[in-house]
Amino acid sequence: MSDRDDIAERLAELAAAIDARDWDSVRAAFLPDARGYGTDGAEEIVRQVSGHLGACGPTQHLIGNHRITVDGDTARSLTYARVYHCGAGAMAGKFFECMGEYDDRWVRTPEGWRLSSRDFDMRIFLGDFGVFGPAAS
Repeated sequence: MSDRDDIAERLAELAAAIDARDWDSVRAAFLPDARGYGTDGAEEIVRQVSGHLGACGPTQHLIGNHRITVDGDTARSLTYARVYHCGAGAMAGKFFECMGEYDDRWVRTPEGWRLSSRDFDMRIFLGDFGVFGPAAS
């Protein structure tokens, strides 16, 4: 598999892990000191994303239009995303959908390509942001 194909596969795996709420796989996608989702460190990234989606129902991250540039043991990927979030509980029947582009930086490690940083440029959004938040205690 080429480096480009491997990174595209890592992107798909991360999207599926977020949708499955597989936080161990999400954590493993990032370097321990990575930056993303407005925070630093893989543990904090997982805490941020899981807290954000805690009250949310099912999600689906659709990704495509990959532009991947590899330079030795580092890489950058720009990837379009369309993400649908269903409301749950009191927000059942509501949704939030966003479209934008991930700007990811990668580092080759002995375990494979891992994210060193992730930014999401949300360009279009529809629906009710209220579907997000921590899970009810």
